[in-house]
Amino acid sequence: MTPAFRTDRYELTMVDAAIQSGTADRECMFEAFARRLPTGRRYGIVAGTGRLLELIAQFRFTTEELTWLAENAVVRTPTLDYLADYAFSGNVWGYQEGEAYFPGSPLLLVESTFAEGVILETLILSVLNYDISVASAAARMVSVSLGRPIAEMGSRRTNEHSAVAAARAAFIAGFASTSNLEAGRQWGLPTMGTAAHSFILLHDSEEEAFQAQVDAFGAATTLLVDTYDVPAGIALAVKVAGPELGSIRIDSGDLPTVVAAARAQLDALGAVNTKITVTSDLDEFAIAALSASPVDAFGVGTSVVTGSGEPAAGLVYKLVAHKGHGDDWISVAKTSTAKLSIGGRKSALRRVDAVGTAQEEIVLLGEGPGTEGQFDSRSGLERALLVPLIIDGTIDKRYLGTAGTLRARAHNASVMQELPIEAFRLGRGEAVIPTSYR
Repeated sequence: MTPAFRTDRYELTMVDAAIQSGTADRECMFEAFARRLPTGRRYGIVAGTGRLLELIAQFRFTTEELTWLAENAVVRTPTLDYLADYAFSGNVWGYQEGEAYFPGSPLLLVESTFAEGVILETLILSVLNYDISVASAAARMVSVSLGRPIAEMGSRRTNEHSAVAAARAAFIAGFASTSNLEAGRQWGLPTMGTAAHSFILLHDSEEEAFQAQVDAFGAATTLLVDTYDVPAGIALAVKVAGPELGSIRIDSGDLPTVVAAARAQLDALGAVNTKITVTSDLDEFAIAALSASPVDAFGVGTSVVTGSGEPAAGLVYKLVAHKGHGDDWISVAKTSTAKLSIGGRKSALRRVDAVGTAQEEIVLLGEGPGTEGQFDSRSGLERALLVPLIIDGTIDKRYLGTAGTLRARAHNASVMQELPIEAFRLGRGEAVIPTSYR
């Protein structure tokens, strides 16, 4: 199904008016960026790029969409003719998926005609705002999990489409697996899941339920032990599966206390290698509070798919430059109170110190992406942040599909090593490095 109607009406009415005024084909540069991070956050994580590229490739107006636009008098005939042939043919640069970003970072640059670029605004923002929100929250959870795996299991806490996007974004930020099968099929993510409380309640006794699960999946399965009474559930789980029981899951109670008691009980029963997974409305703060507890794995639902209280990343998409009557670029910018934007074509660098710790985000004004090598710095080492994603309408396939998702995950793991230690404090704070304009 085409994503062409996943947009706001004013995208098309602007194209309609621009076609009439003769400005639709004016060469422009659009930029997606965040003026600020969500309150208290010290960094953000880019996600959604691979999904967005696929949607841009599919962005077409079929007979069905064109007929609806005509019947509802949304645009005039010349615009319908333009939309019938629409296919993005411009250039897009962006921060790599999995990259960290800060206020003012030029996360995505779109160079195209006005009509080609403006029509993508809603699609770009709806994808990036959600996926970045999820990835940024997930990264905070991973940073305090102390290397213990986290499963994404929030499909029932968001809509059916964002559930798949959330699973992918969380995986890029370091989650180990997802409960969502479509995310597994579409993006190659590892999937997990065994049984819920309803399976226990189905049977005449907890012991019969455990036996049915072990018979189906073997002793290495994960048994949910808190339907009735946790100590009794653990005793039955080990009785049924033996000391080779793979894992127990605890989904309720005062987790630090319950987990400590569970570990002691498992060890006493000889199940010393049985792991403990906890779920129960976890977020980054709850995971951090369990840092000293004998937890082996976490499952997170509502908090990750809602950005842990920040369901949108706050990105905006603005026209920052266009060509005049000649070949010169003209910088343009919004100057409204509290909504100031900085115009001009941009490129970006991150300055790191001798041991590779990020010190500064540098946004270069004037020449645009690909000109970072002209920057003369005597204060450290820099790495370029913008990569070409689409050139003359052709998408770089390295960022697509399962391979692109794994590439983003690997890049994120590298980037997280670059951030200063202060980035991982959960208390409120400002961006961990400053953004400078040169």
